[in-house]
Amino acid sequence: MWLGCLVVPVISVLGEPSPVWRWLGVAGVLLLTVAHASALHAAATPSVSERHRRLLGWGFAAATVLSIFLVAPAGPDDRYTWAWIGGATAGFVPLLLNGVWRWVAAASTVVVAVGVGAVAGGSPLTHGVIAASIAASVIATTVLPFRLWHLLLDARAGREAVARLAVSEERLRFARDVHDLLGHRLAVIALKAELASRLSGVDPARSAAEAAEVRSLASSALTEVREAVHGYRAVDLGDQLVAVENVLRDAGIRCTTSGSPAEISGEVATQLALALREGCTNVLRHSAAAWCTIDVSHDAEETRMTIANDGAGTPVGDRLSFGLRGTSERLAAVGGTVRTSSRDGVFILDVVVPAP
Repeated sequence: MWLGCLVVPVISVLGEPSPVWRWLGVAGVLLLTVAHASALHAAATPSVSERHRRLLGWGFAAATVLSIFLVAPAGPDDRYTWAWIGGATAGFVPLLLNGVWRWVAAASTVVVAVGVGAVAGGSPLTHGVIAASIAASVIATTVLPFRLWHLLLDARAGREAVARLAVSEERLRFARDVHDLLGHRLAVIALKAELASRLSGVDPARSAAEAAEVRSLASSALTEVREAVHGYRAVDLGDQLVAVENVLRDAGIRCTTSGSPAEISGEVATQLALALREGCTNVLRHSAAAWCTIDVSHDAEETRMTIANDGAGTPVGDRLSFGLRGTSERLAAVGGTVRTSSRDGVFILDVVVPAP
């Protein structure tokens, strides 16, 4: 869009009868094109430093001012040469500024275009209408998409921060649980082991009793640690379904879920959740799906999860990918199965876990 706004100024400048003004106008248009391209680069690249953005802003302003003296006098008055440039510049200003100042600067640029029209020739009103129209078009087609892009980047960064925070909190919980469970137990075990050692030559019966208690404390501590680790590894299948549904929808894939995951818990829920993650990864990485369905059902003998999507491509029979092969091996250890099939362009992942 913004390159199209420079077509009229280029034609006007090349039609200038004076060679000096013609080449000065060409230089002004080239300088302004570089300034606009730099502004687009800064807007599309979040990693650009604030100092670099300020330098680009000052360069953009300098190129705009120079273009008034280099381009505005060139070409016939009825081409309204700088009105097109002023409109494109006003449309780009919101990319470089923040807050209300971006709109103040854009409006001021349109006013400058009117003033340039009054001095350089042509109707000031026409200059203003052209500049305002071009500015509105550039903002609608360039600035707003970039703003939406930055909002998407901020939303993604927010989700990643929430995920990192959740992981950190879970690690702290696990560390706290292990400390609470083992700290006291190990201190008592060490004390009683030392006491048993000292009593071994003086009172063998009491030493044996202390050793037996040490063994009992160690066994109890091991049981508690296993329970803590089990709680650490436990996964809420319902939460995982909601998370996967949101991820697929963010990727533009229509996702629907059915079944009653809330009734599934323990090791079965954990195994299904791990398989669900792998299935979601395959949909995102290895298919061009437009829709995906996830169904969870269970009875007294088994729990079944079926994931289907329309991005199968070439039928692959029941061959498993590397990730699904790992899932299959893990489920096989608890008596579960993983099967894949493809028919009529629909890929189906079927996971079965026997009831505990």
